[in-house]
Amino acid sequence: MRSLLFVPADSKRKLQKALTSDADVLIIDLEDSVGAENKESARALASSFIPHAKERATIYVRVNDLSTGLIDDDLRSIMEAAPDGIMLPKSNHIDDVCRLSAKLRVHEAENGMPDSSTQIIPIITETPLGVLNAATYGRGESRLAGLTWGAEDLSAEIGASSTRLEDGSYTEVFRLARVNTILAASAAALPAIDTVYPDFRDEAGFLKDCVSSARDGFTARMAIHPAQVPIINEVFTPSPDQVSEARRVVGAFENEGNPGVIAIDGRMYDLPHFKRAQRVLARTALIER
Repeated sequence: MRSLLFVPADSKRKLQKALTSDADVLIIDLEDSVGAENKESARALASSFIPHAKERATIYVRVNDLSTGLIDDDLRSIMEAAPDGIMLPKSNHIDDVCRLSAKLRVHEAENGMPDSSTQIIPIITETPLGVLNAATYGRGESRLAGLTWGAEDLSAEIGASSTRLEDGSYTEVFRLARVNTILAASAAALPAIDTVYPDFRDEAGFLKDCVSSARDGFTARMAIHPAQVPIINEVFTPSPDQVSEARRVVGAFENEGNPGVIAIDGRMYDLPHFKRAQRVLARTALIER
């Protein structure tokens, strides 16, 4: 999983176009991109689209958050189509994930699906409480497939006029949200998925942002436009040189019985290098699968 493309659930044209992208995951959106008057028709369109779309990509649905009173109607409509996963917005802590998991268990049983077959990716920083509770995801939940974050909803919640400085870097509050997501994902042994980049026309800026994202530990990124997908896939796919180096490091450690430190061509490698190399190979295996 490298690229996750948002697609409004109420647009048949955009749903069909999304199938021509190379996104690893399509996120069919029932939340922010769908107006209140279109929720019901969007649910119906999403439900009919999912079975066909699953032949081309992994399919998640972003439902409305738990506080809206809309999530039960969302799940009632879409779970009969058996999406691969649910994206939960405005998740305040692991308990919200557990609440969603309980709802999914009922729908899975009603629709003849295997128990716990529907995964969950929560957006964990869209509320102040969510930012402060990032560490709770370390308690784990078997359905969790990754953690991601959002800046725009948080800015509205706290009354911030902007999420970034003039040089493009995040302001302190949003840097904290971003860092908390990386650390929470690592603590829970889950992929860290970076948030969207709103200006899809700024390809140079987006590329720079993706490189920074991968450098800091994110392994995937969400997109709001198909044009962003190739950039994400390029940046978040380990290069042949990275894969070769990782195989060399892992092989050397395994040949020596996994010692604490090892020398390769005059350079010392310790367990953190070994763990990083293992992660590169694990990501590569998932991409190639």
